Amino acid sequence: MAIKSAAGAALVVSVILSACGNDTAETNTQPTAVTLPAVQASPTTQVTPESEVEETTPPETGAPSEAPDQDPAAQEPTSVGLRLVGEFNQPLAALSRAGDSRLFLLERTGRVVPIDPESGKADRAVLDISNDVSSNVERGLLGGAFSIDGSVLYLHYSDRNGDTQLDSWDVDPSGSVDTGSRTALYSLKQPFPNHNGGQVALGPDGFLYLGLGDGGAADDPLEAGQDTSTALGAILRIDPTRGDPYAIPADNPFASGGGEPEIFLTGVRNPWRFSFDRATGDLWVGDVGQNKVEEVTVLRAADGGGLGTNLGWNLREGTLEFAGDEPVGHVGPIHEYSHANDNCSITGGYVYRGQAIPALDGVYIYADYCVGELVTVDQNGTATPLGLSVDGRQVVSFAEDINGEVYVISGAGQLFELVVVES
Repeated sequence: MAIKSAAGAALVVSVILSACGNDTAETNTQPTAVTLPAVQASPTTQVTPESEVEETTPPETGAPSEAPDQDPAAQEPTSVGLRLVGEFNQPLAALSRAGDSRLFLLERTGRVVPIDPESGKADRAVLDISNDVSSNVERGLLGGAFSIDGSVLYLHYSDRNGDTQLDSWDVDPSGSVDTGSRTALYSLKQPFPNHNGGQVALGPDGFLYLGLGDGGAADDPLEAGQDTSTALGAILRIDPTRGDPYAIPADNPFASGGGEPEIFLTGVRNPWRFSFDRATGDLWVGDVGQNKVEEVTVLRAADGGGLGTNLGWNLREGTLEFAGDEPVGHVGPIHEYSHANDNCSITGGYVYRGQAIPALDGVYIYADYCVGELVTVDQNGTATPLGLSVDGRQVVSFAEDINGEVYVISGAGQLFELVVVES
């Protein structure tokens, strides 16, 4: 069945020519392209496979009806590809900063390196905490974010003991980090060297969100996913602008007791990457599965953005029963996929809100770590392979620049930009 817009017309953003990306030879090589039919940009553009588009026949009339004036450029098919920006040293994330055209790469071993995304040129690191970071197994400098005005840098890393540490630094208008301003915000003992989470993000409410896994091993042996007395297996939310060193938002579900006060939502296994839709404020979570499925959950801002929700782990793996009955208040995924065809671990991305590729407006983009192919998910949960793959696989992260353009980071150290390819 076709997905219809509010006006009733099917909006199609399906790939009609698939090709695998192989853009690793040199910086700024011509990207391999796939072609997308153009659509009018919309905050709720839907991605629909061509095979599911309903065909309708207009009634016969004495004269053809007049079509509304449309931008001719909007009717041209759009070819998209992956442009190799450059190759770097173990990047795990890239951050954008208000008023700054650069991206700030987080190297797993502990450096923050600004780069020019156009030329791929890297500047000197603005911060190096390598001596404080453990980077074995799934540890390292795992995630970060700048404050809304760009004056503070927040970093989540594994300390020398392998435990979770969240710190902040002041940043001057030029982007230089004041290394003497370091403030330790949050710490948590980690029982195992995997499933330590990663993502840090500023929410539309101005609060800081931190994703933590269930603590590791396999099958959640600590049953942390459903245990609100621990911050493991949860996404946390704090107010870093108040308190000492932070304040608990008054509406956090356990702000007044009954669980860890920092908890925003529970029931996650390892939410390695999550993001907020910059147009709607919706929270999209890519949670890594155990044995059978990977999942994408969207938590609508209009419904509270996920506040106090339970995403199910370890009683549920996606929509599947795992270790017991479905928990009360469970919110299931909008999309899940199996471990067939070499899939193994989701790397969550972003809802595209850039200006360069209107045909992708409003769709969420993710990849599987072991396969490397980019996949889009529309607002109704329909998934469509984009037809582009990262050569060498190992997609470890996505990034979004200040304009909403999307980048892909590979475990081989490559940074790609999703771009329009001129014919």
